[in-house]
Amino acid sequence: MSDYDVCVIGAGPAGFAAAMRAWDFGKRVALVEKAELGGAGVHNGALSSKTMWELSRDYRNATRRDRGFVANDLELHYAAMAEAVDTATQTKVKQIARQLRELSKPRPGCPGSINLVHGNARFTDANHISIEGGAAGSARTISASDFIIATGSRPRHIPSINVDGHTIMTSDHVASLDEFPRSLVILGAGVVGCEFATIFANFGQTKVNLIDRAERILPFEDADISRLCSTNLEAKGVTIHHRAKLIDMRRVDGQVEYTIEHPTGGRETIRVEKAMISIGRVVNTDSLGLEEIGVKTTERGQIEVTDAQSSVPNIWAVGDVSGNAALVSVGEIEGRHAAERICGPGVKPLCYDNLSTIMFLDPEVAAIGLNEQEAQKQRIPYRVAVYNYTLVNRAIAMRATDGFVKLLVTDDDEMRILGMRSLGVHASTSLEAVSLMIQHGRSARELAELLHPHPAVTEGLQDCVRMLTGTSIFKPEVFRRELRLSRIGYAEDGTPESRT
Repeated sequence: MSDYDVCVIGAGPAGFAAAMRAWDFGKRVALVEKAELGGAGVHNGALSSKTMWELSRDYRNATRRDRGFVANDLELHYAAMAEAVDTATQTKVKQIARQLRELSKPRPGCPGSINLVHGNARFTDANHISIEGGAAGSARTISASDFIIATGSRPRHIPSINVDGHTIMTSDHVASLDEFPRSLVILGAGVVGCEFATIFANFGQTKVNLIDRAERILPFEDADISRLCSTNLEAKGVTIHHRAKLIDMRRVDGQVEYTIEHPTGGRETIRVEKAMISIGRVVNTDSLGLEEIGVKTTERGQIEVTDAQSSVPNIWAVGDVSGNAALVSVGEIEGRHAAERICGPGVKPLCYDNLSTIMFLDPEVAAIGLNEQEAQKQRIPYRVAVYNYTLVNRAIAMRATDGFVKLLVTDDDEMRILGMRSLGVHASTSLEAVSLMIQHGRSARELAELLHPHPAVTEGLQDCVRMLTGTSIFKPEVFRRELRLSRIGYAEDGTPESRT
């Protein structure tokens, strides 16, 4: 008999969710973690960085002078801000630890239990792992009928750049700063790079440079979204090196000196106080011994899965290691799903059509489903409505009219929702309704006559639908700059063309 029914490796969001769902089924669960409870999703990712973003936004709003009042004598200290971030993360860690303590032994009427095991796990065969480095000091072996791998990921490094964690950092090292750097260069203009550029620019203590090798920041999003976020960053004083190639980055006299090559071929060398490398993440699978037991992985180390199940039937992979979107929400759903497939028959396969995310930029960006460039890549005819925040009463009341709502639907009478992008304050409030409708394949028409509270940002989404049906309160024929209504089809050669 195995020591455990299910062994989960990794106590981040995906692993913790998997362990809890297995407990629901009355299973004996081992949860193995080599570091802190909560993983990167709590300590160096979603919770910590978003807490920092919220604090930076509060500070930015406090320094505004267009609200009828002026706040004087504001004090800002990095250590105090970092302490507030740490308080947020430790709150979540304590919640996780409390539940693990309470569920460590079976309860009356509930045979399930969860045993937290500290240490580094490595497979010795498909039913056993060796754990080293725990509190016991010596290696131990545990067995389980099924294993769920949820070991997450870490920031990617460039071999030629020496990341020392102090002068040249990744997102993992931000909390260890002693003070706001006077200047900072961020290599990488994806979501994480742009989020930290926004955070430091909001605090106003740091001159931020952003190295963007692509045509524009956030290249996976539509040009109108990228353009607004880029414009707002530059308005805060961020210098964006567009289409720039990094030639060299090194420490010089306790600072960072980097050389970039511009698209014209000219080179420029700049010195700043700190640097952050933000070029993606690497999955944590290299020390698990997967190859020896026959678990197939990709060239990047991601575990090949079919509906969370690896090539070895009793070994499952969820979260970042599965190769799907590296989001806390996705990891949690995958973790729960793997536990359900292990414990109960007849579980429907996971569907990612209503995948949603929030990008903590300026303005906040909420995204779900397809955007325009994805729809065009797949040659999907669609209708699109764009409703500017300048017409949304809640945004007007908040004096925060930067942004818009964009809704894509199928180009037919059914008008099923393909995707939505919302930029601006409270942008994410519209996600849940759209997510539910995408999941159930419902028509966007159903949103047109819902009774929304007023004033609410969701009214912008509602009028997007009304624009598509020709019944909007504000008319695109009048507000030509604020509203957009288009039908996109394709020429014989596949070129997108407007059919307005």
